[in-house]
Amino acid sequence: MGGHLSPWPIYASGQAILFNRKPCSEGYRKRASSSEKQSLGIAKPRYLEQLENYLRKELLLLDLGTDSAQELRLQPYREIFEFFIEDFKTYKPLLSSIKNAYEVMLAQQRETIRALEPLKAKLVTVNEDCNERILAMRAEERYEISMLKKEKMNLLKLIDKKNEEKISLQSEVTKLRKNLAEEYLHYLSERDARKILLADLNELRYQREDMSLAQSPGIWGEDPVKLTVALKMTRQDLTRMQMELNTMKANFGDVVPRRDFEMQEKTNKDLQEQLDSLKADYDEVRKEHEILLQLHMSTVKERDQFSAELQEIQRTSTPRPDWTKCNDVVAGGAERWQMLAEGKNSDQLVDVLLEEIGAGLLREKDFFPGLGYGESIPPFLRFDGTVENKKPTKKEVVNLLKDAWKERLAEEQKEKFSDFFFNFLERRFGPSEAMAWAYTIFENIKFFHSNDVMSQFYAVLMGKMKESVYIYQKETIAQLLKEMTSADSQKEGFLSMEHFSSILRSIFPLKKEEQIQELMEAGGWHSSSSNADLFNYHSLFMEDDEGQSEPFVRKVWEQYVDEKEAYLQELKQELGQELYEITPGKLQKALMNIDPSLDTQTLNTYMSQAFQVPVTDLPEEGNEEKEEGLKTHLQIVMDRLQVADIRRVGPRGELELAS
Repeated sequence: MGGHLSPWPIYASGQAILFNRKPCSEGYRKRASSSEKQSLGIAKPRYLEQLENYLRKELLLLDLGTDSAQELRLQPYREIFEFFIEDFKTYKPLLSSIKNAYEVMLAQQRETIRALEPLKAKLVTVNEDCNERILAMRAEERYEISMLKKEKMNLLKLIDKKNEEKISLQSEVTKLRKNLAEEYLHYLSERDARKILLADLNELRYQREDMSLAQSPGIWGEDPVKLTVALKMTRQDLTRMQMELNTMKANFGDVVPRRDFEMQEKTNKDLQEQLDSLKADYDEVRKEHEILLQLHMSTVKERDQFSAELQEIQRTSTPRPDWTKCNDVVAGGAERWQMLAEGKNSDQLVDVLLEEIGAGLLREKDFFPGLGYGESIPPFLRFDGTVENKKPTKKEVVNLLKDAWKERLAEEQKEKFSDFFFNFLERRFGPSEAMAWAYTIFENIKFFHSNDVMSQFYAVLMGKMKESVYIYQKETIAQLLKEMTSADSQKEGFLSMEHFSSILRSIFPLKKEEQIQELMEAGGWHSSSSNADLFNYHSLFMEDDEGQSEPFVRKVWEQYVDEKEAYLQELKQELGQELYEITPGKLQKALMNIDPSLDTQTLNTYMSQAFQVPVTDLPEEGNEEKEEGLKTHLQIVMDRLQVADIRRVGPRGELELAS
């Protein structure tokens, strides 16, 4: 074939592959060479049939029901390909390079899949948070809509009531106008009747005077001419007065009495004020109604927007995870997973699952790659090459960390904590094994955040927390145990809740009543319990095999962290948000304002930590040049104080003392 492979080699039929021999073995070649003399009637090569039969048999033996079925299915094909490469020596380099290229690509794909697994878990967590936020927003929206509807109904009732009052007042005004018109007509008729009556009275008086003068002429004496002139002058005066009276009546005939006018004017004024008030109320109600309509429209618009977002999220989101699937993954089975998952939300369950996965990955690793000698690498991890994974148990790591703390607290603490840690490992395991144990312990404490001993040791080791914080916590717990032991006069290990409460108040005088209540509840006290009930106080300070403390000790630590955060927040507010850089003088003034009971030594310790200078190098009061040289950004100062043991020493001023 000119150096090329024959497409169909001629083999004898009827031969069977041996189960314990490779298809490409020497025995097979002898059989194949002996069968070349047979006829050319076989359509498919014998060697090909044997390979196919071998592949078919291997595939039948595989369990394709597991998750790794596809990867297992590749194994028979790899073996067939290796047989093929081994038998064809001429093409072995080319075929081996092809196989290696595919193997490298498959390994890269598997690494990519492992890297995407945490992203999948994170996506599930984000989806849960979005669902909770949407549910909360929908509940708030429903509540606001119901309140707006109630307020709208109340406003509509108020508008109806005001409209009824307006109609009633309008009818009353109409009635009053009608009465006023009637009274006006009545007064006109009375005026005309009065004029007629006055004219009749004047005429009768004139007639009576004429008759009296005619009957008794001797009254005025003997001079009739004088009497006639007097009568004439009197009649002229009467005529003039009558004209003035008629003029006055004509001018003031339509005028009502002042008393009636004032009464009507007062009534009209009251009605006008009521009308103005009703108009103002109506305008205000109308404006509020318009505002409510605008709010309703905006609420409807937001509701439609949130509904669209909800539908989009529901379309793109994944369902809530079924945490029971972790029963078969976590070591210990369903019972241990239920113990780990008790009382935890989805975010905490993800942390627990990550710790379990991390522990599994640590157990699978035999070596750790060295991180090199870069400046960003901690001193105890600076190494090139690979180091052995010692694979200790969680209990062994916790016990080792406790021994390290005991040795650290027993010495004078002159060297850095990271240097002490590596020296401790050298003393414990020898210089040749110290680096391997350093990497092993570091990888373990980096994964287990839920373990108090590991998380605190990791924070101190990485500079996220000062040793003084851990020391203060241990001293506080030791002082609590000492006080409780002293109060136990019978030395039986039992205390009453009343003694327990008084000890907490004496050791923590600055804690609020709610915090004391939380500590008592963490210690086992309930609202239904009596203060005379006895409890075993030693159980409050016990730890399990993995170093986990009881709820009482964890609650003391949580309250310390919360109080420290509140203290720093108060300090930041005292300094002012507008400040970007602060000097030692400003920080000292702010600390004394929020905590007047600070002594000089503690204050200098806080200042030294904030500006990263020794206490002796702190500037004296009035040394502005040195203070300007130590000026530091506010956030940097707060970050430095965050890692230190900073807490309130006394109450803030008279207000806090009074409360």
